[in-house]
Amino acid sequence: MTMPRRALAFLLALAVSTPLFAQTAQPKPVVAKTPVAPIGSLAPVPTTPAPVSSHAPFEAADCKICHENADPKQPGPVVKRGPALCLDCHEEFVGVMKRPHTHDPARSACTNCHNPHNANAPKLLLKEAGAVCTSCHDKIAKVSSEAKVKHKALTTGAKCGNCHNPHGSAVAKLLVQQPMDLCLKCHNVDTMADANGKKLQNIKAWLGNNKVRHGPVRSKDCSGCHQPHGSDQYRLLEESYPAEFYAPYDARTYALCFSCHNDDAFSTPQTTTLTEFRNGATNLHYVHLQQSGRGRTCRACHEVHASNQQRHVREGVPYGSGGWTLKLNYKENKNGGSCEKTCHAEKSYVNK
Repeated sequence: MTMPRRALAFLLALAVSTPLFAQTAQPKPVVAKTPVAPIGSLAPVPTTPAPVSSHAPFEAADCKICHENADPKQPGPVVKRGPALCLDCHEEFVGVMKRPHTHDPARSACTNCHNPHNANAPKLLLKEAGAVCTSCHDKIAKVSSEAKVKHKALTTGAKCGNCHNPHGSAVAKLLVQQPMDLCLKCHNVDTMADANGKKLQNIKAWLGNNKVRHGPVRSKDCSGCHQPHGSDQYRLLEESYPAEFYAPYDARTYALCFSCHNDDAFSTPQTTTLTEFRNGATNLHYVHLQQSGRGRTCRACHEVHASNQQRHVREGVPYGSGGWTLKLNYKENKNGGSCEKTCHAEKSYVNK
């Protein structure tokens, strides 16, 4: 029995209208937007209160230096895009931008950091110098703001510009000098003190008078031990190290030293291989450090930057708060060495 043509058409129409056969509307594909780095505002800042800095052409209402029109009310578009416009006048930066290391914002647009008209910060900066840098370098901002021990270089003078050239440099990381030379530019006086008022060593003078240098210093790498942006450790150190002259021995408190040196050489009572500072097999590092309540720190015997003796043995140590130095009178020989009239009576050791 054949189905009437009209009934068949009705059933087909019913079938395609049900959810089983209906076509689901496909959502439009989501096109991810490429993030665009914000650039500095090009608008002049209000003139009340008076801006801190102002661009000479803007002050002279000479808009045609940069724009198509001379009319300040309708200057029109700029005649060139990007740094090319600025470099027409600021020719001294042409060479700077050819240096091996250049700053991305400086390459893309000067207005990333500068207002071309006027500004409430020096040098036409959009914000004060440190805030301009940390608006992009957020990790450095977090380290420097949360650090327990601050580096004054980040908060005084040119701030980030004390160490970095924001446009271009011949030195990696946009440093204005080689790292060690940069540190010694400030650490070359006898009047510098830490946040607690404690006098800091004149490192440049010390290195000039002491020629046997510690490995990181010999490599001119102050950042091997110190964090230049801020640290939770004494003296901006990268890892823990006792601030006190006497400290109970715990390998964790000497994490800085043991990031290079083998901690077994200081915690093993008997050895003939781990250290040459031993009397026979008696480990004299262990003897000096493993004393309850009066363990010496590394700097009790060693200079951390440089000395005039091998193994960085220091000539003397501060004794008391009066500024007197106790001489160690250390002498090394081919079989060992000796100390005379120091913390104890004369004692010698033989390690061969």
